Amino acid sequence: MINKQGTSEGGSMPEKFDFERAWLEKLSNCLRAYAGDDVRDLVMEGSEGLSSDTEPLEVIHWSQSAMDRLEGAVDEGTVKKVMTRCACQYPKSNLRDLREEYKVTGDIVLVHRKLQERFEIFLRETLGLEEDMVLEVVDRGWGTAGMLEGDRITATKIPKSGYLEEYLKEGDRERRRQIYCHCPRVRNALELSEELPKSYCYCGAGFYKGIWEEILQEPVEVEILESVLSGDDVCKVAVYLPSA
Repeated sequence: MINKQGTSEGGSMPEKFDFERAWLEKLSNCLRAYAGDDVRDLVMEGSEGLSSDTEPLEVIHWSQSAMDRLEGAVDEGTVKKVMTRCACQYPKSNLRDLREEYKVTGDIVLVHRKLQERFEIFLRETLGLEEDMVLEVVDRGWGTAGMLEGDRITATKIPKSGYLEEYLKEGDRERRRQIYCHCPRVRNALELSEELPKSYCYCGAGFYKGIWEEILQEPVEVEILESVLSGDDVCKVAVYLPSA
């Protein structure tokens, strides 16, 4: 167990988590699974020395080139498969009860409502937000559950937790965009006035894809509707549920 000082109960420091290396390993595995070893080798070229200690501009430039190579080597559908499977995932163990609820009832409205309730508890109890901020987040339609309309969910990503209160109080639009995304590459790219292709955001869309595929136990499709990488204020994803 890790205490608030970042040390384990035994007193030793935990091994540093390297987000960059972990994500690159996921990308490599997804490329091999959906595009093959040749494309994997092509896209991953030059990534060997990258880590969370690498200068952000170097990581961004590699990412730009890697996405160019990927988009030049495979079709759009394969790009989406690769990138959505690279996403950080909502813990499956936390979705088990919703999966069972849907299996028994087949009621998408019910499980959607319960997922929203769980998100609001997260805002209050885990993030410790004051009630006025919770209501603002909910009124904006942000969060895990998204807005359900028929067989489509429109999910607007909540700003990264560590910047949420700053985001809500920030008056400068460009600064809000810079601190919005959960991905350090995107935040750094916006701060450094660099670009990444919109297709990179399918990594973020994969978070919502993973949630609903786990609950429904069926494939779902996702589409990027808005992205801070395209100059939008938020990142918005459509999740297309299987027709009943």
